[in-house]
Amino acid sequence: MSSVQSITSPVAPALVQPDSFLTLHYRMAGPDGKDIISTFGGKPATLSLGAGELSPAIEQRLLGMAEGARKTFELPAGAAFGDRNPELIQWVARKLLNELGDPDEKYQVGDVVQFPTPDGQGQYAGAVQQVGGAGDAVQFDFNHPLAGQPVTFEAFVIGVL
Repeated sequence: MSSVQSITSPVAPALVQPDSFLTLHYRMAGPDGKDIISTFGGKPATLSLGAGELSPAIEQRLLGMAEGARKTFELPAGAAFGDRNPELIQWVARKLLNELGDPDEKYQVGDVVQFPTPDGQGQYAGAVQQVGGAGDAVQFDFNHPLAGQPVTFEAFVIGVL
């Protein structure tokens, strides 16, 4: 009587690919080391690479990570969210702001205001830098708040599809 032995080989963990759907915990810290966002200690994030949910530089560093892997990487100034562009600091007429939103809105330095994209399909944000003396215009900075700054990104890949 012969016996058959079953040999099983361990299944290799899935690796993050350019079009992967991921479940992960992540943390991003600014140049001061303070967390800007963190899912650790809460519900993990689910996202699809290549869909614009993370910056291309961060997605690039996730590629090749295996399920269960944890990695921290430093992105130099400008790598994660681009360099600061002085052309993205612009004055917007109060008349236009009234048309796009609440005419009674009182804008203050530091406020973040959502604007519709020209096609009406999305939004982008601008941070109030100054309010014109007569209140007839508001200066916005449309740069990402972390543009031109180094960031630290930590990821723990829970699942890859």
